[in-house]
Amino acid sequence: MNTPSRPDVAGSSSLPDLRAPGIWRRMACWMYEGVLLFAVVFMAGWLFSTLGQMRDAMDPRRPLLQVFVFVVFAVYFSWLWSRGQTLAMKTWNIRIVDRFGRPITQARALLRYVLSWVWFLPPLAVLGPLHLGGGEVAVLVAGWVAVWALLSRFHPQGQFWHDALAGTRLVPSND
Repeated sequence: MNTPSRPDVAGSSSLPDLRAPGIWRRMACWMYEGVLLFAVVFMAGWLFSTLGQMRDAMDPRRPLLQVFVFVVFAVYFSWLWSRGQTLAMKTWNIRIVDRFGRPITQARALLRYVLSWVWFLPPLAVLGPLHLGGGEVAVLVAGWVAVWALLSRFHPQGQFWHDALAGTRLVPSND
């Protein structure tokens, strides 16, 4: 029986490499994902506003549009993560697996999606009542994102904490 600590015939460990890619690579992937999401938001917004006959940005159904985009993002990420990668992750040679290196289920991907909102919700919740300008909000949100990313240095395998809570890992892709 091949034990996890004993090398296999080829001389490498029989367990997959579950170390996190470097923080700069993961954050570059994160930024690229944000760029790609512009297309997803555009298509979702166009579909919603066309079918809903929305005429302007002050339409009272705007909160419904936000919920719709949230659900579209949930479908987008759960679908692609359960298959191992988004386009941005393929570009940066990163894939997502569970704690044991197996592909994740759609339910686990959905849990990761919900937990990943920790990148944005805490600063937005604090900033909401302050009525700051757009530039100030951008600086404060960017500061929170940097802090949250750097907190991964305190995780034993260097994973983001929402991944640890969701039971997922970002690992280098073998492609």
